[in-house]
Formats: sequence, C-alpha cells, structure tokens
Amino acid sequence: MEKRKLTNIDSPSEYRDRIASIDDSGKRVWIFPRKPKGRFYDARTWFSYFLLAIMFAGPFITINGRPLLLLNILERKFIIFGMAFWPQDSYIFVLATLTFIVGIILFTVIFGRLFCGWACPQTIFLEMVFRKIEYLIDGNANSQRKLSEQAWNSEKIFKRGLKHTIYFALSFLIGNTFLAYIIGKDELFKIISEPVSEHMTGFSIMLIFSFLFYYVFAFFREQACTQVCPYGRFQSVLLDDKSIVVAYDFVRGEERGNPKKQSNETLGDCIDCNQCVEVCPTGIDIRNGTQLECVNCTACIDACDTVMDKVNKPRGLIRYASFDGIKTGEKLSINFRNMGYTAMLTLLTLFFFFLLFTRTDVETTILRSYGTLYQEVGDNHFTNLYTVRVLNKTFDKMPIRLELIEPTGDLTMVGGDLAIKEQDKTEGAFFINLDGKHLKGTETKVKVAVYTGDRLLETVKTSFMGPRN
Repeated sequence: MEKRKLTNIDSPSEYRDRIASIDDSGKRVWIFPRKPKGRFYDARTWFSYFLLAIMFAGPFITINGRPLLLLNILERKFIIFGMAFWPQDSYIFVLATLTFIVGIILFTVIFGRLFCGWACPQTIFLEMVFRKIEYLIDGNANSQRKLSEQAWNSEKIFKRGLKHTIYFALSFLIGNTFLAYIIGKDELFKIISEPVSEHMTGFSIMLIFSFLFYYVFAFFREQACTQVCPYGRFQSVLLDDKSIVVAYDFVRGEERGNPKKQSNETLGDCIDCNQCVEVCPTGIDIRNGTQLECVNCTACIDACDTVMDKVNKPRGLIRYASFDGIKTGEKLSINFRNMGYTAMLTLLTLFFFFLLFTRTDVETTILRSYGTLYQEVGDNHFTNLYTVRVLNKTFDKMPIRLELIEPTGDLTMVGGDLAIKEQDKTEGAFFINLDGKHLKGTETKVKVAVYTGDRLLETVKTSFMGPRN
C-alpha cells in the first residue's frame, strides 16, 4: 500500500469522487493523523476508559452467581442481566432488534454519528488504545511518516517489533474478552488452563478472534468505517439539514485565507492552516461538508479551537451544529422535533425493558393429546387427556403444580406433580374431568393455573372436547 501525506483534493467539485484514503489508481493511502489535543479529546479519552472498563469487566460481573451478559449462540443460551433467555423468548429479541434499528434511525436523524465518535468499539480501540500506543512508540505524524519511509535498520526493526508485539497482545486480550461473552468465563479459563488438545475448537476460535482484531487495528484501521461499516452510507438517507453533526461554519469561515499574507478585507475566520485535515483519522477535509468518512470524532474541533485561540478569534468555527443552524445563525438548541424523536425512542426502550423484566419464570404449553377423544365417565361427566410441557427459565429447581381454575372441575396429574431442574424442561400428562353442565358445545375453553408451591407462575388457556348438544 502507498504511504504518503494526505493533501486537500485540488478541485472542490471532485472531492466526493473517491474516499480520502484511496488514491486515483485505487491504491490504499496510509493515513498519518497528527495527535489531537483539546477538551473534546480529553473528554472522549475518559469516556472511552469508562466504556473499556465496563467491557473488560463484563464477563466477570455476576448477579446471584450468574454472568451479567452471556450470548452463547452455539448452544442457544443467553443470559442478560443475570436472567436466562431461551429461543421461546425470541419475541423479546425481535423487539430489541426493532428498537435498535429504530434507535439508530432516530438517533442519527437527530445527532448524526455521535455514537461513532464517542462509543463505537472500532473508534475507541483504534483512536484511544492502538493509536495512543503508536504515538508513544513511533512519535507524532511526521515521525511516523519518516519512520515508514526510511530503510529497515535497527531503530525501525525495534519500533515495529515492539509496536506489533503490543498490538497482538492487546488483540489477544480483546479476543479472549469477546469469547468470554459467548462461552462464559469458566469455559474460557478451561481453554486457557487445560491442554490445548482438549479444547481445539475453543482455542481455534480464540486465535481467529485475536488475529482478526490484530489485523483490523494494526492494518485495516479506518477502512472498517469507510468500506465495511454501512453506517456511514446510511447518513445519505438518515441525515437532513437539521441533524446535528460536526460541521464547519462556512458562513463565518469563508473566504479562506491568512490575513497576514493577504490584505483582502473579505476574508473569513478560516486561515486555511489545514490543521483540521492533519488531525483527521480518516483523512478528510471537514470544510468540504458532511462526508461518509467522518465519524464525528471531534479531533478537527479541538485543532480548530486551538488555532482560533492563537489568532484571537472566537472558538466554534468547527463545532457541533446543523446545516440549517449554520446557515441561519441560530444557536444549537433542543427543539420539538428532537424531543419528539427522543420520546419515541424512550418509549420503545421502556417497553422493551418492561417485557424483559415482566416475563414469566416458566413457559408452559398445554395441548390435548393427539388422536384422543373425550371419554364419558359417570353420569354426564366427561374427561380429556392433555400433555403439558414446562420450560424452567430460572437457575433453581422448581416443583410444578397444575390447578384447574375455570370452569369448575377436577385436574388429575398422571404420575404426580412435576419437578424441573434448573434451565431445563419436562413433560407430563393429566386428565381434566368436567360436569356436562359446564360444556359449551364440542369445544369449551378451560383455564389452567401453573404454581410452584403457593406462587402463581402463569395461567394457560386450552380447549376441552365434549359431545354435541
């Protein structure tokens, strides 16, 4: 891949013809962004550390001895906030997916790519972990560029070797952490501590994760955002003139030029120092407007504010703003539109958590036994045979008792009451005996209560077959 210094594209009419990290021949242009400094960068750094602490601690946080989060797709075993979920709870995941999609749409319409710049794992790891290590070992942008272009010698071998060793060690740690979210920390410790031959599948997945993260953060880098992630392309249909993005104030900034070198009185506040381009991790010029490569990382805001301080001009030439806000001169504010979209997203999220925390501990299915008819017993009394399947979603053993609550009648279990192990399911059979006076034609609705001890878990409706009136 070609490694050279990025420069502004000469013609403003051509800047959207290609992404900034690809040259005219289609070759990769390696980006050497200058290290950002400023209030937004400091805030993002501390927020990133907070999120990283949560991510790495997540697999080891337990609630009542159960993991906070476990997404074991292979065994279809999911634990969220210490609660076990089964494929039967798929409606909750469907709602969660819909909430997530709607959330992306509403959030992007209002706040642009705020998530990308502040909370996306790709941005956090690349800019706040791997890039910081690169600055520490290779130096700032000019030193990195010089090191890349120089011949291989002892200095370059040492720095490259040290950097990539640390990169792979971090990737190995990240890969293990992600694996712990899938198989659980106990299984992960077994893979680490026991002979490799006993856990070849788990060990192979661990290596795949490690090399994948190493490749992404050491080589692929910003290409994950500009070529793989579809979120940047969603902007073209999700953003509008009222969306809040990292934007250049073209009203205040144009016409660009350095007043020390030009005596033109119509010059704007932008002195064309190019610092916003030098710090951009995706190599774009924010002054060209919103572009799919922009992840709203705020590095250009900090760089521009520093320059504005030096030339005694007010900050905010590059800032969080909407296109309409810049054009009309209105200050950033929360309007009815933003409040309405936020309220919609809040309601969806609350409804999701309502379903999450109000779901039953068991899931019971009651069906009349296949191929059986009613039987008449005694004077105007009838019985039906039923099968029952009960799924225990909890981590405790649970005795199960069934009771007929509507209409009046008798329920007799075959073989006694049920007992289910933790996170297991069981089946049984029972008879329902009803007086003919309660029957309503060939099918009568009945309601069965499911108890564990004296606690009602749920009620299940089924039908009772009887003779024609």
